[in-house]
Amino acid sequence: MLEIQGLTKKYGKFLALDNLNLHIDKGEIFGFVGPNGAGKTAILEAVSMLSGDRGMRGAPMTEIVRFDGGGGFSVFATLDDETDLSVYFNSGDTNRRAKIDGDNATLTDLGKYLRMVWLTPREDRLFVDGASERRIFFDRLAGAFDTSHTGRNAKLAKLLSERAFALRSGANKHWLDALDNQIAGCAVAVAVARIQYAGNLNYFLTRCAVSVSGKIEQMLIDGMTPGDAERAYMEYLYNTRELVGDKMVLDGPHKSDFGVFNNELKLPVHLTSTGQQKTILLDLILAHAKLIHVKTGARPLILLDEAAAHLDSNARNKLFEELGAAHAQVWATGLDINVFKDVPDATFVTPYSIITCLIDLRCSFHGAVVY
Repeated sequence: MLEIQGLTKKYGKFLALDNLNLHIDKGEIFGFVGPNGAGKTAILEAVSMLSGDRGMRGAPMTEIVRFDGGGGFSVFATLDDETDLSVYFNSGDTNRRAKIDGDNATLTDLGKYLRMVWLTPREDRLFVDGASERRIFFDRLAGAFDTSHTGRNAKLAKLLSERAFALRSGANKHWLDALDNQIAGCAVAVAVARIQYAGNLNYFLTRCAVSVSGKIEQMLIDGMTPGDAERAYMEYLYNTRELVGDKMVLDGPHKSDFGVFNNELKLPVHLTSTGQQKTILLDLILAHAKLIHVKTGARPLILLDEAAAHLDSNARNKLFEELGAAHAQVWATGLDINVFKDVPDATFVTPYSIITCLIDLRCSFHGAVVY
């Protein structure tokens, strides 16, 4: 069951959602259809906050709150097992906070209860943009599979920042030794998790294959044990304590990259067409959903913002058929109902504010048109 109560979203003085109340019975796929600015993405973004991540857009919290409000926001959900999850941000806070069943919790704890992944137009350039965007994307997927991975990444980023500060401050050897020991252990754990996730994901992929490359990842792929890799990276850190200008130049998991190869075309995905890239991107999400379901028994939540763009009718048909069999709950947006017109046996009822359609794909599709 999906229920939204009192959802309001403003962009400056523009009111995108005004006290939206929405109740939808259980189903597999939910669709939100409407013109630009109707508030479709705002609904998905609110839900994405419950992942413990920064949300679909990765926007600063101060840009998410109402401009004329009190400077904060909150998102609350009750799961099928009656577990209550909430994420909130108060004016003056530096970060969001979480509660589970009314008790304070860490943001990463939310991932144990609600496995979530999303695609937005931002990911359309995933294969052609820099390595940092791919790391963020795949690390988010890996974090849904291994809930400790997100915390390790955050810890590694903090330690690297402290190391850069220590080098600029002329810190003594003992301080740097302690930092490097922690960095080496954390870095190897991150690399191991990435390799394991890519291997598990590839089991559910046919049209493409995922690889991960990097200094530590290559050590492990070449057969080095995690313990030996940690000692080798620690030695590298000890020998790399010089600043270049005022910058710390260092190789490691924060510089690693993920590659995706199209098995059918025998090409790296970034060399294929926009539509082919989008198809592979959706393949990754579907494989991820299957992996989560098989390994954990959970049904992940997939948020697709304008995901049908760049797909022809055959690709859209295949997408909705596979989504229906993905053991996941899917929320999708589209500019108009024609986005879903190629779904077979679809029936739409449109009393201005709510549409409901039934699709004969072993799943039911429910949707809202937001004007």
